[in-house]
Amino acid sequence: MFFAKNKWAGYFFRDFPHPSAVFFQKLRRRKSSNIQFQTLESMKCIIINGPNLNMLGQREPGVYGHESMEHVVCRLRESFATRGIEIEFFQSNHEGALIDRLQQAWAEGCDGVVLNAGAYTHTSIALHDAIRAIAPIPVVEVHISNVHQREAFRHTSLISAACRGVICGFGTDSYRLAIEALAQMPGE
Repeated sequence: MFFAKNKWAGYFFRDFPHPSAVFFQKLRRRKSSNIQFQTLESMKCIIINGPNLNMLGQREPGVYGHESMEHVVCRLRESFATRGIEIEFFQSNHEGALIDRLQQAWAEGCDGVVLNAGAYTHTSIALHDAIRAIAPIPVVEVHISNVHQREAFRHTSLISAACRGVICGFGTDSYRLAIEALAQMPGE
């Protein structure tokens, strides 16, 4: 690790722990153990939602369903708490805020990201770059609807190539499936 090789970093992180140091400590533990998959003693995952997903339950219920995101997150927290998976949630209608939260997840040592970038999926090279920048944290792209059964402009994702996987078309259960996938991914 570059922290061990930098004499100034050792001093700084010993006296004033930086959030990214936590991530590298977790990474070091994963690499040094013989366990192939993440242990679920504790896993920190964040769901990041993009534009218009704050209207879930009200916006186009025929496409997105009637369930609010607050209800979805509450249900997920309850079902995954027994497995030691902590779930945070963030939503913004602003691209820069989504990028900031992805970078903050890296700095906090988050174990995985579930990202529903909404319409930014089809337009944002900046989100693609941000996902690549936070590697090795796995990011799973999620869509509530099956985007391939919708308008042609929704068939192209600019972020898929940077993500570990894509789950779409299973309604709000897509979020649960993404967290299950993150929990089963081999530790980096």
